[in-house]
Amino acid sequence: MSTLKGKELRIVGFLCNWCSYGGADTAGVARATQPTDLRIIRVPCSGRIDPLFILRALFNGADGVLVSGCHPNDCHYSEGNFYARRRLEVLKQFLPVLGIDDRRFEYTWVSASEGQRWKEVVTTFTERIHALGPAPVLEDAQALFRVADMTLSPLHALGTGIQAPLEELKSAIKSRLPELDCVLGWQQGHDAIHSVPLFMRSPEDVDKLVWGPLNVNNLAVYLPSLKGKKTGIVVKGCDSRSVVELLQENLIKRDDVVIFSMPCEGTLDMARVMQKLGSYKTISQTDSDDKGITVTTDTGKHRFDMSLWAQGKCYGCATPGALLADVRLGTLHPVTPAPTTPPELAMLDAMSLEERRSFWKAQMDRCLRCYACRNACPMCVCRDYCVSDSRDPHWMTQDDSANEKLFFQTIHAMHLAGRCTGCGECQRACPVGIPILALRQHIARAVGTLFDGYQAGIQPKATPPLLGFEVQEKNIHEREWK
Repeated sequence: MSTLKGKELRIVGFLCNWCSYGGADTAGVARATQPTDLRIIRVPCSGRIDPLFILRALFNGADGVLVSGCHPNDCHYSEGNFYARRRLEVLKQFLPVLGIDDRRFEYTWVSASEGQRWKEVVTTFTERIHALGPAPVLEDAQALFRVADMTLSPLHALGTGIQAPLEELKSAIKSRLPELDCVLGWQQGHDAIHSVPLFMRSPEDVDKLVWGPLNVNNLAVYLPSLKGKKTGIVVKGCDSRSVVELLQENLIKRDDVVIFSMPCEGTLDMARVMQKLGSYKTISQTDSDDKGITVTTDTGKHRFDMSLWAQGKCYGCATPGALLADVRLGTLHPVTPAPTTPPELAMLDAMSLEERRSFWKAQMDRCLRCYACRNACPMCVCRDYCVSDSRDPHWMTQDDSANEKLFFQTIHAMHLAGRCTGCGECQRACPVGIPILALRQHIARAVGTLFDGYQAGIQPKATPPLLGFEVQEKNIHEREWK
């Protein structure tokens, strides 16, 4: 029975074999009185602990999770706990956006000789979990539907790019085309309100190129599959960050890519646009000016000003121009430097933990589990080995439950920690409009806070923070146990 009053709770402990497991054994040999709620899983090193392990435990009903390893500078494998420290701290800051109290997860360091410290650690953590009580179940939450307020002030002027030198861009592409296998761009889709990716291999293909607020696709998603081929790509500012991140991770070669750039004035939120257009049959005319576009359908005229109908990411975009380019055209509009919070993330910030849990319950009930978010992500390059498809190990079931769907989204977000460039393709590709970009934005903010304002895809030679470590972390400190 538990040494604490009341029913035992479900607490999972991941302990390093060389230190913390030895410390727990030392406490047992000394017959130290300990709570019996903890179920220990021994691992070779704290560096072996993937955040997926903690998430799986919490989503499967654990009331608390404790990770314990060797003290920094005392790792059996020299550096394992340094890497673990960064991953675990990012995870701890990420949990609240899911509606999970971050006090239900903790990590610490205990050596093999510290039996008394282990007793104090496990007793204090168990008391904390008992004070919090059993973990709430996502499936039991009352669905909460809420929509973000999109009326924000952009950092730079939004427009349609009608003055952009498109013909100059076409000429530049044609001049480089003989040395390239193909050039990626955009062309008009099945009607005048849609654009689709264009693979240009001939001058005739180049003539189909279009530029404007309908160019929503991030073409960098195709680059890893074209590795080894000479490829050109037309990028917006946010797209260029994805190219930079791919270069940072050596997923593409700089010598194989020719980057064409013009300043972006924003892209339309096509989900909201299509909702306003409704069930139209034909589009007879599309007119553009500096401020927006007017679409004439068989149901009437519809006006879309860029200041009101842009994607949420566009309002806080500080990189309208490409960060890395071989050919630059057009005039870059000035950016007004000011801190801004994306609308969906601001909405979640204003919610309580219970409201966030209810919000994600409502959103995941709508999820089709089509994995369009994964397929559209330029940084999601391990699709043949994706945890959602793996049966060995079998981390996810095929249950059509909000719990399993949110588990996948948290895994995806954690895999993008320090890597997500905020391009928004995951949310744009979602057929039911779930604001999953907010999860990536929250974790990107946590990474920036912990690692001196780091932003993915800004510096080609920088090392993503979760792929490195510092012996003395500036913003990660031991917490008092309470």
